[in-house]
Amino acid sequence: MKKIWKIGLSAFLALGLLAACNTKEATNEKPSSSEQQETTKVDQATFPMKITDATGKDITLEEPPEKIVSLIPSNTEILFGLGLNDEIVGVTDNDDYPAEATKKDKVGGMDYNVEKIIALSPDIVFAHASGMGNSKGAIEQLEAAGVKVFVVADAKNFNETYTTIEQLGQATGKLEEAKKIVANMKAKVKEIETKLDGVEPKKVFVESSDEPQIYTTGKGTFMNEMLEMIHAENVAADVNDWYQIDAEQIITKNPDVIVVAYNYVPDILKKIPQRAGFETITAVKNKAIVQVDENITSRQGPRLADGLEELAKAVYPEEFK
Repeated sequence: MKKIWKIGLSAFLALGLLAACNTKEATNEKPSSSEQQETTKVDQATFPMKITDATGKDITLEEPPEKIVSLIPSNTEILFGLGLNDEIVGVTDNDDYPAEATKKDKVGGMDYNVEKIIALSPDIVFAHASGMGNSKGAIEQLEAAGVKVFVVADAKNFNETYTTIEQLGQATGKLEEAKKIVANMKAKVKEIETKLDGVEPKKVFVESSDEPQIYTTGKGTFMNEMLEMIHAENVAADVNDWYQIDAEQIITKNPDVIVVAYNYVPDILKKIPQRAGFETITAVKNKAIVQVDENITSRQGPRLADGLEELAKAVYPEEFK
């Protein structure tokens, strides 16, 4: 997820899901979004194994890695969720969850400390496709030093997030644990969808940075998918990707709810209603301006289902009383 504002910065369920979809087809009933989101098949974690990363590179692992370095917070959350606390030896400066991650050796933020990573002697480094522009050189240096680097795909939806979790579980010998995480996430998503079944859709505007450069989420983004999953209308979906939007456009779109997906501006919920012309917006009139945790609503890891629930409660608080 693009963060312009950032300062300093399943296989075992497949048959059941398929059966459910077939039943709905037979009755001409459209499958829910959670039923449409099946994980790519990852069905074994025997060593030695050959795995293929997001760049198409094959990596051979003789045994489960005993020393792991993670180069993005979402990977770190997955690895800790798999129970690999002892195996994780290095994380980035931005890793803040779980609390144990803050105690690990730091290997840099936007720029990685290649020398330190090599000194940690990892069996594998988990990088991320979203940072390839900045990290390609670092990855090349690590591979030249004999370090195995697995680049995780930049998940664009829940289905791809499920697959990422299972891939990391496979690569670390924790596939069963990964399947449990995915099953729990799917159950929570289904619970939220059931809760909001038949709800009257609300028009929602999501902003990821404050004025004068207000950025919002357009079509084809993870946040847009989450809004669709909770039956909300993204008023900014007429443009692709994250983009900058003028205050006048927000006023014209007149959202029912304004969701603030950042926390770097003190008292932002009091500041937004004071913007010129915003007093005419329905969300401002109804005091429907809500802040959500940017980490759990954007990191492609085990807490993403919690993020979906937080977003749902922000948009439809009356449904969760």
